Amino acid sequence: MITTKFTDVFGVEAPIVQGGMQWVGRAELASAVSQAGGLGILTALTQPTPEALAAEISRTRDLTDKPFGVNLTILPSINPPPYEEYRDVIIESGVGIVETAGANPAAYVPVFHDAGIKVLHKCTSVRHAVKAQQLGVDGISIDGFECAGHPGEDDIPGLILIPAAARHIDIPMIASGGFADARGLVAALALGADGVNMGTRFLCTAEAPVHERVKRQIVRSTELDTELIFRPLRNTARVASNSVSRKVVEMLDIRAEFTDVQELVAGSRGRTVFETGDLDAGIWHVSTAQGLIDDIPTCADLIDRIVAGARDLMDSRLARMIV
Repeated sequence: MITTKFTDVFGVEAPIVQGGMQWVGRAELASAVSQAGGLGILTALTQPTPEALAAEISRTRDLTDKPFGVNLTILPSINPPPYEEYRDVIIESGVGIVETAGANPAAYVPVFHDAGIKVLHKCTSVRHAVKAQQLGVDGISIDGFECAGHPGEDDIPGLILIPAAARHIDIPMIASGGFADARGLVAALALGADGVNMGTRFLCTAEAPVHERVKRQIVRSTELDTELIFRPLRNTARVASNSVSRKVVEMLDIRAEFTDVQELVAGSRGRTVFETGDLDAGIWHVSTAQGLIDDIPTCADLIDRIVAGARDLMDSRLARMIV
């Protein structure tokens, strides 16, 4: 395996994290990633209630005895979910790692730390990463513009964002956005990160709980097959290019309001895509990394070949370049 600050602090074998994906971060995927040596992540709000999350954590423990985490994304909304109840379930279940995202984690870090839980916070800018470090989080996940979901509004790709953040971050930092193979891991390490976070690559694995047609579509797609929706609303999200996402872009470009597209982008429609394989049922998040994906391996095979490939790149190809 490859040892970094991240593997040392978070107690995993490989510096590879499975992103906390809505509707996807379930026990079968998280446990498979952790069992293979990476850090699997359950997505708290994929579960309809805090009680359901407790059951999913228990189910994950039945599948692996390796460390895994839970993603808790805090977002402002008209009818917010009971975040504190989800937080309490995470604590009471004895989970050792939490990935926070969305809002400032200041209210959550001391509570998790008091329970002995390490906090990995997801950021899309250097300034937010620095602030999170000041708050005392245990690790940073820095998301470049290539990523699926919300990349922020600065539009800084990983090639710049990772080393820019590394100049200021002393705690473990993993890089996210566009990573899918051994070359990406080596590049992230060279840029100053201590590992990589992969969402789309793990979405296209045998254990991912999504319809096979979704996985085959990722294999067929290229790095060009995404859309950036909500740009005029300053809430950019990268999603798969389909009839729905293209319609949303078209409507917002002619000054439509969010209420005009709200039904098109409903989360329940994205869930339908994953469950039925109807690729045009709604929007679904995917990164430009799909241009690097051409198969549907098991999580164990994927992690093994990324680690082995990275070691080979560092030991042989790159070493030979030194005269």
